[in-house]
Amino acid sequence: MIIKLLNSPNFSIKTRVNKDIKLIVLHYTGMQSKIESVKRLLNTKHKVSCHYLIDRKGQILKMVEDNKVAWHAGKSKWKNFINLNKNSIGIEIVNKGHELGYEKFTFQQINSLIQICKNLKKKYKIKNSNIVGHSDIAPLRKKDPGEKFPWNKLYKNNIGIWYKKSKFKSKSLDYNELEKLFFKNLFRIGYRYFSKKRRSKNDIFLIKAFQRRFLPKNVTGKIDQKTFNISHFLANHVKN
Repeated sequence: MIIKLLNSPNFSIKTRVNKDIKLIVLHYTGMQSKIESVKRLLNTKHKVSCHYLIDRKGQILKMVEDNKVAWHAGKSKWKNFINLNKNSIGIEIVNKGHELGYEKFTFQQINSLIQICKNLKKKYKIKNSNIVGHSDIAPLRKKDPGEKFPWNKLYKNNIGIWYKKSKFKSKSLDYNELEKLFFKNLFRIGYRYFSKKRRSKNDIFLIKAFQRRFLPKNVTGKIDQKTFNISHFLANHVKN
């Protein structure tokens, strides 16, 4: 794994120790090119950064040292973590994103990502349930890394979480019961940002974030039986 060192000035002065690092957050850059992405991450005006950036050829650029708090997560929640910058490693993957022409991630990108995630997991003892996408931790405002991101491939390399179809146990519930249990399942998995009133706009974004990761061909914002079954499996099998 070859890493090219760049030094983004966009990080908090206070350093952190290994035990502070509990999560890996995956993003796409959402810009036209690698060059534009790097310029933005190096520009003090934008106040954004990450620890690592992976280009379309799989080259890894190190933007901020791991013991520094990079500015990548923004307003965010996952489990008991709030505003995740201070507890996470941020990895940006070069991709135009939904607004500029969302692309498939390249084989080289994913292979490099798998390598770096394995190293980070081992070094900082990060749980698979704490390897998340930006849309998982900020579902009201983010879609990345999006429905084309191969979470299943990462899971096969012991990175992140996924479900096993053969172990689904179908529950016969009316919709109100199903909806209530679905949100309980999401809370147990780690999702936050629940609205006080059911079926608000917030909840639709939350459902879509879950589907974008685990049912990428069915991002409807509606809780169907398959969406519920996946949530139920994960809530009862994922180790938090």
